Amino acid sequence: MPTVAVDFAGEGVREVEGETYADLLAPFEVSRQEVAVLVDGNPVPTDVAVPEDVDTVQVVRLVEGG
Repeated sequence: MPTVAVDFAGEGVREVEGETYADLLAPFEVSRQEVAVLVDGNPVPTDVAVPEDVDTVQVVRLVEGG
């Protein structure tokens, strides 16, 4: 299982193991609907496998309202 540095906006960086991007969210106890996962600034679907060449992802909370 790959280990990836997960930069969660406002919560720091943690090393996390996971097969999919959704697996990387597990230690943060958030639902996939609350956040966006970004690789090189581009959003990625959470249900796909993390490629071996990805070593860092960014996670940002989505804000709703108006």
